[in-house]
Amino acid sequence: MSVGVDVPDDVTAWLAGRAVPLAGLAPGSGLTDLAPLRAALQDARLVGLGEATHGSAEFFLLRWRLTELCIKELGFTTLAIEASAAAARAVDAYTAGGPGDPRDALAGLRFWTLHTAEMLTVLERLRDHNCTAARPVRFVGIDPQHPQPALEALRACLGEPATPLLDPLGDLGRHGFTQPLDRQAEADARRLEEHVAAYGPDEAREHARIVRQFADVASRPRVHTDPERTLAAARDRYLAENVARLVTGPEDKVVVWAHNSHVARSARGVRPMGAHLAGEFGEAYYAIAVLFGHGEFRAHRRRFGRLVRKPPALFRVPPSLPRVRPSRFRVPPAGAPGDVAARLAAAHPGDYVVDLRGGDHPEDVATWLAATNQVRGFGGMARRVRSRSAFRDTILADEFDGLAFLRQVSASTPL
Repeated sequence: MSVGVDVPDDVTAWLAGRAVPLAGLAPGSGLTDLAPLRAALQDARLVGLGEATHGSAEFFLLRWRLTELCIKELGFTTLAIEASAAAARAVDAYTAGGPGDPRDALAGLRFWTLHTAEMLTVLERLRDHNCTAARPVRFVGIDPQHPQPALEALRACLGEPATPLLDPLGDLGRHGFTQPLDRQAEADARRLEEHVAAYGPDEAREHARIVRQFADVASRPRVHTDPERTLAAARDRYLAENVARLVTGPEDKVVVWAHNSHVARSARGVRPMGAHLAGEFGEAYYAIAVLFGHGEFRAHRRRFGRLVRKPPALFRVPPSLPRVRPSRFRVPPAGAPGDVAARLAAAHPGDYVVDLRGGDHPEDVATWLAATNQVRGFGGMARRVRSRSAFRDTILADEFDGLAFLRQVSASTPL
């Protein structure tokens, strides 16, 4: 397939005809406007909700509205997020109605991307729902990063006999994946997991599993001749494994929040989380990419491959988070050949969601969906010179079941 193929007007008309316009993004907007999406999602047991950046406010709000639809209308039971699996238990305790400060719980995740006013709103809305729900919705982290709470829990429940197994792990994971480990760390973590499986209480097994996952990922190379042996490949495998473990009973249904590159059903090179989930659950996994036309996002600046250190922010930086202020990046409207967002902007004047899976696909539409086009996306770090043109190739028919489009986004609000 060629990159940047000319898109016939029939494709634009097809998108416009299938668009589900959003009445608004504010929490509490109701679900009436989202009703047409019920048919697309009603058979799904897992729904992956992506984001084109980690630092745009509207992505949090849109995904919460779609999550509300899944929870209130379709019986979903878990919100799983690209966040520390070990530290998310404190957030889950709060959203289940427990005491504590939600800001502290968010800070404990050690993901600056989630330490925002928008994510705080999500927690409050989830807590409000759980206060009256017959079956409270769980909040679960799926990322093995920052396993310190798991290590602390293991020390507490295993006691002195496990000290020789825990001491070699020290302060494992304090710096996330930024500090490479050698493979001895993985061997030490695996030995601990085997000990827990044989002698430890059930509650310790999940903690030991997360510690071993982190040690395995952090001790892998970032670049390898076999992409599946890299850090990124191992991380996505564990993201998928941790999601799949949440779907054990017939009534279990999970909404997954992660970057578009993680929720995709396939990709060139490293298999993303979504590809693993699609392989295990088939059509019961529904992946939605969230794209934008233009606007702003926050990310750490990267220059010559290194994080650019900036002075501490004026906003409060908890001790659990690095005192590095994420920068604000501005992205103009894209009009590059093959840009999916440009096609979506031309199809409808507002924000909307479109189902790509169901219904008829005229020949021109099928050709466009199977062609190699481009989407724009940014991770936790970005380079100023590339913030206008960070595109990657995509084949929509292979990667996503639906698209959500926001015409303009603004930078997220740090707490």
